[in-house]
Amino acid sequence: MSEEPLESQPFMAHLIEFRDRMLRAMASVALIFIGLFSFSNELYLYVSEPLRQYLPESSSMIATDVTSPFLTPFKLTLVLSLFAAMPYVLYQVWAFVAPGLYKREKKIVIPLFCSSVILFYAGMAFAYYVVFPLVFMFFTSVGPEGISIMTDIRSYLDFVLKLFFAFGISFEIPIAVIILSWMGAVDPENLAKKRPYVFILCFVFGMLLTPPDILSQTLLAIPMWLLFEIGIMFGRLVKPKSEAS
Repeated sequence: MSEEPLESQPFMAHLIEFRDRMLRAMASVALIFIGLFSFSNELYLYVSEPLRQYLPESSSMIATDVTSPFLTPFKLTLVLSLFAAMPYVLYQVWAFVAPGLYKREKKIVIPLFCSSVILFYAGMAFAYYVVFPLVFMFFTSVGPEGISIMTDIRSYLDFVLKLFFAFGISFEIPIAVIILSWMGAVDPENLAKKRPYVFILCFVFGMLLTPPDILSQTLLAIPMWLLFEIGIMFGRLVKPKSEAS
């Protein structure tokens, strides 16, 4: 009977630590949200600029739902707070699992952790500064004559958030390839031989992750393929020595 608490104590300690770290992560998101909330409308104007600059002078964005003028900027601010707090949130996850890693594993995990955060932000920046202007310029120029373009603010936010997530996650491809190569789950040389299939899969995933237009699909597929090549290059450097030719 006296041994049960000793056996359960480590597990309970892990649960308590996990709870504390998740509370810290949530608190960081809440603090950033509180700081950004008063700028919600300005943030929405900034995010919607890629579309608004291509709208005709007689057109504007509209709110078709009664609560949209408040809830849409609120939702955007909450998501941006999560994005801004992501390095700290991921740090809490890293601090929780780090004690169970060997020194050799920590040496590669730390650079991968930093790189994954940078690549996620790079994917979002690529979507905003490169993809959005091209996509919205195309969409606003191909409408039938006599049709006024007045996009709903909630529909626009759902559209851009989907692309933000799609590009942010897709830019993590090198990290995934490097980790799998380091673990020995895949061989970079075998992956290199499958380039034609990967190229096709990039367009398939681009079709699934982006709206149904060939432009945004291509703008996602091409970077995915290039990032796959980068992953192969670094995967060759980190694969287990026993597998090196």
